[in-house]
Amino acid sequence: MADQLTDTNTGTLRLGDHSVRRLGFGAMRITGAGVWGEPEDRDEALAVLRRAIELGVNLIDTADSYGPGVSEELIAEALHPYPDDLLVATKAGFLRDGPGKWRTNGRPEHLREAVEGSLKRLKLDRIDLLQLHRIDEDVPAEDQLGTLTELRDEGKIAHIGLSEISVDQLEHAEGITPIVSVQNRFNLEDRAAEDVLEACEERGIGFIPWFPLASGNLMRDGSPLEEIAERHGASPAQIALAWLLRRSEVMLPIPGTSSVEHLEDNLATAEIDLSDEEVAELGGAA
Repeated sequence: MADQLTDTNTGTLRLGDHSVRRLGFGAMRITGAGVWGEPEDRDEALAVLRRAIELGVNLIDTADSYGPGVSEELIAEALHPYPDDLLVATKAGFLRDGPGKWRTNGRPEHLREAVEGSLKRLKLDRIDLLQLHRIDEDVPAEDQLGTLTELRDEGKIAHIGLSEISVDQLEHAEGITPIVSVQNRFNLEDRAAEDVLEACEERGIGFIPWFPLASGNLMRDGSPLEEIAERHGASPAQIALAWLLRRSEVMLPIPGTSSVEHLEDNLATAEIDLSDEEVAELGGAA
């Protein structure tokens, strides 16, 4: 059974005018196979969302493209009216052509349509954090971020984030509008975005690592990850999450699942206290 998340055992992070605990929930996996269509077990998906809130999660990350639309609809069905401290972050900038198929679309008209759709599905008057799912290389960044800035000025979104960007793209974006979060792939084994994380640390921008549980060869028998997990009576996945929490104060992992049991296991990570030596050993093993 997972312990309750608190500001103490996870730490907190400021995203615009919201303070959130540094273990959130990623709502991609509550959809069907290939992030397409309805979940195999709708009741379990709804139960996962409700249990996350019961355990103290106050950041849920989703996107209009998850389903598409299905993840946002499930979130509203399970949780609306939302708790006062809950931040529901969503994303725009992809079109879907089928299971496992993703196509970037950053045209201003599409972004406007996507935000309006998310507002309706989530039953919100304002999206607290709207993240651009990708910067579309076929559309000037000024047009994409300018559209989100206009939507912010209209009161339809509160804050703007980015996903899968470089340091140069972050710097360019900051010249157009304030950025409060960056969501790049990052985990114990894949740290290609280390420079982006460091840039976020310098600026006090939240860094939301997607695919946080990937550990690859570190999961092998006798690996440091397995040995440290055994030492703590934890799973390797929990240790991988605990390492992320220790890696940076701006890190905000959002492990996702369609299972209440797995959700509770993931959130139990908050009670794992890695030593400095263990953090260094894990960091050097990848």
